[in-house]
Amino acid sequence: MRISPKARMNRMFANGGCLDVAVDHGVCNEPSFMVGLEDMASVIDALVAARPDAIQMAYGQADLLQSRPERDKPALVMRIDMGNPYNAVRHRVMWSQLQNHDEPIIGALEMDAACVVVNLFMLPDEPELFRQCVENIARVRAACAKYGMPLMIEPLVMLPNEIRGGYQVDGDAEKIVTLVRLASEMGADIIKADPTENPEDFHRVVEAARVPVLVRGGGKEDLKDVLGKSARLLAQGAKGMVYGRNVYQHDNPRAVVAALMALIHKGASGEEAWDVYQRGG
Repeated sequence: MRISPKARMNRMFANGGCLDVAVDHGVCNEPSFMVGLEDMASVIDALVAARPDAIQMAYGQADLLQSRPERDKPALVMRIDMGNPYNAVRHRVMWSQLQNHDEPIIGALEMDAACVVVNLFMLPDEPELFRQCVENIARVRAACAKYGMPLMIEPLVMLPNEIRGGYQVDGDAEKIVTLVRLASEMGADIIKADPTENPEDFHRVVEAARVPVLVRGGGKEDLKDVLGKSARLLAQGAKGMVYGRNVYQHDNPRAVVAALMALIHKGASGEEAWDVYQRGG
């Protein structure tokens, strides 16, 4: 019998929405991702003070959050896999690996995580990488069902490396919807999905998922544009965001978090959220 994941999910979702700030970028082994994360203890201090709903981390950094005494600190979302598709060059062998193959969620249980997250990579001409991800998810899904741990699946449809180089995603709605549907079929409790190229198409992703969908952020962009686009995606049915570099690489992460929380939890428009940011949160 499957144990319900709802008790842990309730730590993440306030009034149905969630802002998960991702700082799990160390597992990507990509130097450009680390700008702003050099001093992780200070980053976590700043994020706890900013009060997002959740912080996404890997096992080796999770103690910086979970050893804190505050009872109302953000929930821990734990990344439990790693791979090399994020690097600026395409490798001869592409791979995705669970950090603990035999007991994939043991670290998340140890650290009292509210959720675990794994990738579902779809790269052109890389069927073995896709197969590895499917195998990872199947293994993790079984463990999550046993212990009542929510599973967040991150479907990522990527462009051929030669088009723009490096870690670049394909915003084609048809491809995203198809891969999100697969993630749903595999038993995701939460889906972290890329935005569609046209935000007005994102409702199709939500409909395919049938579970809460959080929008993935990607690289740092102009913040006013990010807030406006985020408001449009929320209007299409997204339940929140998983943003990393668009938070921790800004000069005032606390104000960015406040603006995003206003979008997610107060129904603010993009312009209203920008005003929150300009006021410093």
